[in-house]
Amino acid sequence: LMRQQDFFTQKVQEAPENKLFRFSLSKILFDQDQFIEAIPHLEKCIQLQDDWMLAHILLGKSLIQSQQADKAKAVLEKALELAEEQNHDDPKNEILGLLKGYKH
Repeated sequence: LMRQQDFFTQKVQEAPENKLFRFSLSKILFDQDQFIEAIPHLEKCIQLQDDWMLAHILLGKSLIQSQQADKAKAVLEKALELAEEQNHDDPKNEILGLLKGYKH
């Protein structure tokens, strides 16, 4: 996994506008509990493609794990909008589950 991380880190440096390399890197970082490191890459992914639902979900989860709940809520609400527009039921249910934690 470390080798994969090095590979994608290098790819992102070579092609900073390549959102797929960035998403792959952020997924690897997330899976290794490096949530804070994943956040800027996911923000860049969304900047490059603002209707990217999966990037929004992973960013929301990374923010939650990094104790940035308020920011996460806005990102997840946007993800929910995208899931509904794009008719993605499974992600929609996952997002609703994550947002449940906010309904006090």
